Amino acid sequence: MASAGVLHERGPMHLGSSVQSTVKILVVGHFGVGKTTFVGSISEIEPLRTEELITEASTGVDDLAGTPDKTTTTVAMDFGRLTLSETLVLYLFGTPGQQRFQQLWEDLSIGALGALLLVDPERLGESFPVLDLVEQYGLPCAVGVNHFDGSPSYAMDEVREALNLPHDTPVVPCDVRDRKSAADTLITLVEYLHSRTD
Repeated sequence: MASAGVLHERGPMHLGSSVQSTVKILVVGHFGVGKTTFVGSISEIEPLRTEELITEASTGVDDLAGTPDKTTTTVAMDFGRLTLSETLVLYLFGTPGQQRFQQLWEDLSIGALGALLLVDPERLGESFPVLDLVEQYGLPCAVGVNHFDGSPSYAMDEVREALNLPHDTPVVPCDVRDRKSAADTLITLVEYLHSRTD
């Protein structure tokens, strides 16, 4: 599948007249895994963000142990757009990572073709509630194993086994800060979704 628009600078807000199809993709994962950064890295338009400062009200609710420097959190969604070809555009919806936003997650899943699940290999246990939602809403997914500075590298098969994923679910390394890496991860998901329609 073509990826002509992937590495271009931020483009125009409106779609071109040649676009025939739009596809909705969710970017999901646990709290602090990099969803907002991913959408910001890959979107060809200035992404919509609904981030708020983390306050004392989240004490005991949001676990900051894995992300001690995190100061904001998504409270509704992130939104971005990526043109894959002259006729096909992806709409990217980043979901909140906390359980208390599950109703938003459910609403955002309506009409989604699939999901890109981002995971932190140091906090895989936090991914299981998100995997449960992916399964509950019947979303095919690919997994991007986000790289964090100072974290050890893991074989993708080890991550697949730890998450108890089907053998055909793509699991790929990803650095959400890097536009090309984010694009490659998203293309993996799109190719997987396309293969399921053959």
